[in-house]
Amino acid sequence: MRHLVLRWLVVTACLYVAVWLVPGLRFAGPSWGMLVVALVFGLVNALVRPLVALLTCPLIILTLGIFLLVINAVMLGLTAWLAGSWLEIDGFGAAFLGGLIVSIASFVLNGLIRGDPSRRAG
Repeated sequence: MRHLVLRWLVVTACLYVAVWLVPGLRFAGPSWGMLVVALVFGLVNALVRPLVALLTCPLIILTLGIFLLVINAVMLGLTAWLAGSWLEIDGFGAAFLGGLIVSIASFVLNGLIRGDPSRRAG
């Protein structure tokens, strides 16, 4: 359970970074609302992304995985649509860049968390 909450906070931080860095992304909700948006983003990535990746598997293989960046942008756009007016995206370019930043920031933060010596067993 603690790991799940930690991952949720990492995704929240990554979304904050993306909103801060990408001019076409805006967060207009209450201060705690980014936690809700991160929860929606996590659910979209857990439930919808595998199906989309499976259906577009030939494109992913043909582009040597680059199409996964497009899937990231679509998942961020779906999250913005589900979050209503709390998260606004100006277009596909902003969604693409935002998805890329969320992926990179998530990779880095998860690597830092896994690298924590207090989490290692034995």
